[in-house]
Amino acid sequence: MIKTVLTIAGSDPTGGAGIQADLKTMTAIGVYGAAVITCVTVQNSRGVSRIEPLHPELVAEQIEAVLTDHRVTHVKIGMIGTAAIARAIARKLRNFKGEVIFDPVLHSSTGHPLLPPDDLESVRADLLALTTVLTPNLPELEVLSETAVQGNGEVRAGVDALMQKYSSLRAILVKGGHGDSTDLLTDCLFFADNGKIERETLSHPFLQTCNSHGTGCTLASAFASYHALGGDYSSAFLQAVFFVQELLKESASLKIVTNPKGKGGLLHHLACAAMAE
Repeated sequence: MIKTVLTIAGSDPTGGAGIQADLKTMTAIGVYGAAVITCVTVQNSRGVSRIEPLHPELVAEQIEAVLTDHRVTHVKIGMIGTAAIARAIARKLRNFKGEVIFDPVLHSSTGHPLLPPDDLESVRADLLALTTVLTPNLPELEVLSETAVQGNGEVRAGVDALMQKYSSLRAILVKGGHGDSTDLLTDCLFFADNGKIERETLSHPFLQTCNSHGTGCTLASAFASYHALGGDYSSAFLQAVFFVQELLKESASLKIVTNPKGKGGLLHHLACAAMAE
């Protein structure tokens, strides 16, 4: 049996982020992707206008359907929607033995909140307790760790706080898009190795592009996919960052939304074409 990577996330009708971006990423990299939808959203490059969380039991039944019929080795979690859905996910994954990669999507790229603030504690208690790899940006790291992170220089404090509190955490990939520099972005991977927390960094120029919606979803899904193909945390990190950077370059000049100020989604099919060459 081949391996399956399962994504649990919200639906983006524009195809740029969420479930759609996850499945496109998995297909481009070459793994089989299954999908459980937590929320249906109404959104485009102008913002999010409506969110409809699904019933928690419907989310749970979707997870059960996949886990009982596929050889799932990696689960990637994105948008949750509500505390009740977080609890339903945690219940179904309580005995899961594979990797759980959690991309804690708290706000949309246009700034719309995607999780009620009162539900945040359930995300910490129910999902972080079973997460093996966390992929936050700097604001998300600050919120989840309850530690001030004023730019890249204080990232380690937030990472240490989370890894000391949650024994399941083996790695944290901190996305650098909200860092201090507007010219150079730095992504950081922290991972446990023989009782120590090791750190790897990748710096790359900031790219001016018409299409960056879904970058975070794509990076987390790429990490899950490359790790599922047999890589360790370090190699999956390097490959995932390279994949997203190449995709940003390929997508940079192509306009796909009519909003003159809007950012379109990454064009994942360009990665498929580039890999085929």
